[in-house]
Amino acid sequence: MRNGYTKKVIVIGAGLGGLSAAIRLAHAGFDVTVLEQQATTGGKLQRIEADGYRFDRGPSTITMISRFEQVFASVGRQLHDYVSLYPLVPRTRNIFADGSVVDLSDTPESMEDQIALYCPEDAIAYRSFRAEAARLYHISEQRFLNQLPLRWQDKWNPAMGIAFASIRPFTSLHQLLKRYFRHPNTLAMFGRYATYVGSSPYRAPAIFAMLAHVEAELGVYGVKGGTYSLAEAFVCLAEELGVRIQTGVRIQRIMIRQEKAVGVETEAGEQSADLVIANSDVLTVYSELIEDQVRRLVDAQTIAKFEPSLSGYVQLIGIRRQYKQLLHHTVFFPADYKKEFEAIFSKCLTPADPTIYICNPAMSDPEVAPAGGSSLFVLVNAPYISDAWNWAEQEQGYSELVLSKLETLGIEGLRQAEVRLSYTPRQLQSDTSAFRGAIYGISSNSARQTFFRPGNRDRHIDGLWFVGGTTHPGGGTPVVTQSGQLVAAQIIKLYKE
Repeated sequence: MRNGYTKKVIVIGAGLGGLSAAIRLAHAGFDVTVLEQQATTGGKLQRIEADGYRFDRGPSTITMISRFEQVFASVGRQLHDYVSLYPLVPRTRNIFADGSVVDLSDTPESMEDQIALYCPEDAIAYRSFRAEAARLYHISEQRFLNQLPLRWQDKWNPAMGIAFASIRPFTSLHQLLKRYFRHPNTLAMFGRYATYVGSSPYRAPAIFAMLAHVEAELGVYGVKGGTYSLAEAFVCLAEELGVRIQTGVRIQRIMIRQEKAVGVETEAGEQSADLVIANSDVLTVYSELIEDQVRRLVDAQTIAKFEPSLSGYVQLIGIRRQYKQLLHHTVFFPADYKKEFEAIFSKCLTPADPTIYICNPAMSDPEVAPAGGSSLFVLVNAPYISDAWNWAEQEQGYSELVLSKLETLGIEGLRQAEVRLSYTPRQLQSDTSAFRGAIYGISSNSARQTFFRPGNRDRHIDGLWFVGGTTHPGGGTPVVTQSGQLVAAQIIKLYKE
């Protein structure tokens, strides 16, 4: 027994959410084991190395670093002793179909000057929008991101009702943006924030405008050695605190006896526990890890009720050249942004003219590529897995479509790269058990799916908890990290002896 706790905890999945919870619980004295089905920790965030090029397969835009600092501070450590982060200035380069360019800046004057080149009216409205984004962020911080709503009283009370009404929950992000802006470039640039949670700007609630404040005011950061270094820092801290981490362990089922989670069964046998925390997609857990007779205890239709988030198609390209058009983060927008989301969510098809995001970390951190080279992470939004699109048959053609578009944009020579790897939604599902290959679990394409996500504690199975993007408070690297902290803090409160 340590620090007054005797509970044994198994965490399924070594993503940042699961590691965050494990760190906090181990420090409090819980006996914690993390089981990860992949060969390495990190969940969707993985490091790929080939021929001297280093890539991050997974999250690359790091914001809200206070969430990561909190993990370390909660156990008496400091983040910067484990990993080095550096601010990106400018944050992101946005390149539009008409040739306009806006480099996201922390200064309103710079943003106004750039926007004014293609739309003076939008430039005039920018500061008002920025103030609205800040307002939404502060409400979210006070009422949503830092609380764990386990009871109906946590969700329905006067203060929460006032906050809920003030964020315009039934106004879409696009509708909010149109109150300030009229030009397609500006609407796309700020509408893209919906994709940070796997959703469409034409359907996701206005609350996600807060990400304009997060990026412009709080900053966008790079990680020395690549974003995976952040996962390595979490693992290092966890192991220092006594967390046992086992990789290459696939969970076959969660053991449940008398409506209580009592451990897990793996290919190697059973492991008992007093508590099970699933840092795995909630929908996958209910459909694959809970036996049919037990599943009747939960809402059996939960899986069918939720729309999965978008997925992504990734190409990792290592090439012995550099591109002056690219910053650390660069986004190339299509002429018709709305068609992209109609294809993905209405038809479950890949967009014919996709938005292309490129992470070019060698610009900021030369050690991730050979001298004079670039390690490019090329991402396009893609639909979750369905019968409408067959990656095995259609990937090669779609890869060529993306590379051809990049050629027209001046990013040439990629077919002659020294390294060319790809990653499809099918592979994401296989590696991480992401439900239907959806990156963020469920979309935020409605108020219900945004604000009333699956709970962090199962209502029917005692001792079964959830962290990660499918559950509260939502998707995105810092937010899933926060979910781990919130769940751990609640468990500590409940089981203190």
